[in-house]
Amino acid sequence: MKTRSLWVMIFFSAICFALSVSSPAQDSGTDRKLITRVEPDYPPVLRMRQIGGTVKLQITIAANGTVESAKVLGGNPILAESAVAAVKKWKYAATGVPISATVSLEFNPYR
Repeated sequence: MKTRSLWVMIFFSAICFALSVSSPAQDSGTDRKLITRVEPDYPPVLRMRQIGGTVKLQITIAANGTVESAKVLGGNPILAESAVAAVKKWKYAATGVPISATVSLEFNPYR
């Protein structure tokens, strides 16, 4: 009986340890406070032709709060260039650990 209790304790300890270790890539980024947001430049040709849309990006936020990288997940490629350039200027609150987040930027030619 003591052996079984020991194995149960080891099993639950391993589960608790695994749950306490978080992967930075799985974090949604919603708990990070955005301090500085730079709006993207709307490409004049697309605005003139009333071409808009949403660009979705996967960003990596460094421990110090800067955006290290931005990968385009979807959207117009020309709008995406502008979105990536803007997001790389964003600044989040520092937390000491890098995380990954998904952000969407809307381009509306009627605004």
